[in-house]
Amino acid sequence: MAEPEQMYQCQTTNCGYIYNPDKGDRKGKIPKGTLFEDLPDDWKCPVCGASKKAFRPLVGPGSVLEEGG
Repeated sequence: MAEPEQMYQCQTTNCGYIYNPDKGDRKGKIPKGTLFEDLPDDWKCPVCGASKKAFRPLVGPGSVLEEGG
């Protein structure tokens, strides 16, 4: 199991969907506990279809908050 600081959530800049590692992604068949960086490269946002590149962490370097979001 990952350390709590590694279980950060990521939010897409497109629709605002937040990927939560504690919940995974049922629609995309991603199990609970899957870190964002461990998602398959072809994983897409279940709401708007955005790629992983459209997501930003909610905390830390490059985060949504740091960018003034």
